Amino acid sequence: MRRLVAGFVVLAALLVAPEPAFAADASYRTLGAASNPDWMASLADSTSLAALSLPGTHETMSIHGGVLTQTQENFGDSGGTLARQLTAGIRVADIRARVNGGDTFTIHHGATYQNANFDDVLTTLADFLAAHPRETVVLRLKQECTGELGSCTDVSGQRGFADIFDAYVARYPNLFWAPSVSRSAGAATPALGAVRGRVVLAVVNGPRGGPVDRYGLAQFAGWDDGSSAYVQDEYTVPNVGAIATKRDQVRRFLDATRAADPSLMYVNFASGSSLFAQPQQVAGGAFGVQGVNPFLLGYLNQTAPARTGMVMLDLPGSGLIDKIVALNRG
Repeated sequence: MRRLVAGFVVLAALLVAPEPAFAADASYRTLGAASNPDWMASLADSTSLAALSLPGTHETMSIHGGVLTQTQENFGDSGGTLARQLTAGIRVADIRARVNGGDTFTIHHGATYQNANFDDVLTTLADFLAAHPRETVVLRLKQECTGELGSCTDVSGQRGFADIFDAYVARYPNLFWAPSVSRSAGAATPALGAVRGRVVLAVVNGPRGGPVDRYGLAQFAGWDDGSSAYVQDEYTVPNVGAIATKRDQVRRFLDATRAADPSLMYVNFASGSSLFAQPQQVAGGAFGVQGVNPFLLGYLNQTAPARTGMVMLDLPGSGLIDKIVALNRG
């Protein structure tokens, strides 16, 4: 029995070993070198949000839990990591919340608490937008807990997720672009001038994917778990060898976005993982397989599309962020 237990321990250690993954470079794990705090300021007010190339982060606050859980570089608990991403130029945040006591949200990736609460998120966004009033940030909010193995469980006896969210919106009355936080009617895609200094809610997703009420933008009414209309989110990468498939999914969706209706927004998740392909391996590469991030930077340098839509990244590098931002300047 001891040998069997020891074998499982060794196997578990191998599965969660942090490397080999490629070294930090312009596409990967160098977000701290990017500085684009006011990149929207020079864009015309009439520019549709759909026309923009928006760098975003997948599981924006996920900095704890080890190699199977961490998706972003750690720039500090509470709002520290989000604040540094915003300064770097990130303009789409993917926030995952657990219902906690006192009708509050705490930030989780699965079962792992990320040492941050929803007030930290909203305060950080409010402070950034007050200091940079010509910027806007798009927010995707998801109820994280399913109660299943590996996930979290919401605290019982609390108000419903939507009711708690509404209370947060009321406490930050000037933070959100109001049409996007209506439970009864989805909003049309706005022009930049209408949302400067505000957070635009794209969607609120339930714990198994589907939208909650009609929050967000009307076009995302069908945003479900995984890929759906306007969203590429093939998040399961079964092994390191399958990173090539994920690269191709990202590329094909970029090509589709380029050819698609210019009045609509598109969301392209560059992230993916599994027990045998950890987030940093998918993003940066491993065992001689090129990661999604370096591939994406090379592809954008070669093709220079008119827009990328929202690109949701794990562990992005400064060069990749800078490249996506630069596409907005023609």
